[in-house]
Amino acid sequence: QVQLVESGGGLVQAGGSLRLSCAASGRTFSSYAMGWFRQAPGKEREFVAAINWSGGSTYYVDFVKGRFTISRDNTKNTVILQMNGLKPEDTAVYYCAASLERFSTVVASARYKYWGQGTQVTVSS
Repeated sequence: QVQLVESGGGLVQAGGSLRLSCAASGRTFSSYAMGWFRQAPGKEREFVAAINWSGGSTYYVDFVKGRFTISRDNTKNTVILQMNGLKPEDTAVYYCAASLERFSTVVASARYKYWGQGTQVTVSS
């Protein structure tokens, strides 16, 4: 089992940057593929980015490509979402999640077993 805690959210102006971190408990962090999702008010949760167990494979939803970067440090049990060029439509609660499909970049939320509590990102225009 793994517990996930997100941090790094906040209020930023359009065009700014934020760096979200997700700290995982436990000693088997490298057993998991990791992902970031977000949920805006009144909308369904949506996939943002994923990374496989080694960090050697990543995948992004089209609307964040070129702006967001997902990375991980297995020695620190941490996955990072670097967000640049933020837009007001990026405003949402951001969640990290862990999947047992460690060799894959997992898109479907149903394939993630563990979830964090989320961190709020607000982008003002």
